[in-house]
Amino acid sequence: MALVDIRNVVKDYSLGRTTIHALKNVSLSIEAGEFTSIVGPSGCGKTTMLNLIGCIDRPSSGSIWFDGLSTSTVGDDAKAALRLAKIGFIFQSFNLVPVLTIAENIEIPMMLAHRPKRERRARVEELMRLVGLMDYVSHKPDELSGGQRQRVAIARALANEPRLVIADEPTANLDGATGETILEAMKDLNEKNGVTFIFSTHDPRVMRYARRIVKLRDGEIDEEAA
Repeated sequence: MALVDIRNVVKDYSLGRTTIHALKNVSLSIEAGEFTSIVGPSGCGKTTMLNLIGCIDRPSSGSIWFDGLSTSTVGDDAKAALRLAKIGFIFQSFNLVPVLTIAENIEIPMMLAHRPKRERRARVEELMRLVGLMDYVSHKPDELSGGQRQRVAIARALANEPRLVIADEPTANLDGATGETILEAMKDLNEKNGVTFIFSTHDPRVMRYARRIVKLRDGEIDEEAA
């Protein structure tokens, strides 16, 4: 069984009297352990697809299955629980809480999941070591570089040991060297920990790391490359 199964999905948005056809009858399966990049020009539907996979939005028609559950039919509470337990997000703008320390930012998903304090603290330390930030535990986000903040975002996405990590343009705000470091860290997590990654990007650097590339154009799958 595929981890993610998208079946004949259509997603439309209304903009005044105009209907935007963001996705047009898209079907796609993602197996557990994949390192997949969804690529294409701005406006092709990449972010829309990630939002649907990540249970942030619903399709206009068609169905989306995650780990055997039809996420296009369950209620908002069930989707929120699924996101918290099994899906991690890495946003291009990082979305860190500026008044919290790095450790506290990473701890947030575990607090929402009501994990015991001792367990949370041990997991935070494990993740800080994993992304190479043990020297910055007490720092605030604005005291870190863009690459360091992106590493915090990765650690936070992994906090509840998700089956899937979704990354929307993960290198968009990073210079070349920092972007390569972040991609190496993600690749390592994929290979050693079996975490499934789905990216959206138009960055050739990310495409080189992907083991599978899905190309979108005008809301449709244009082609795939292994």
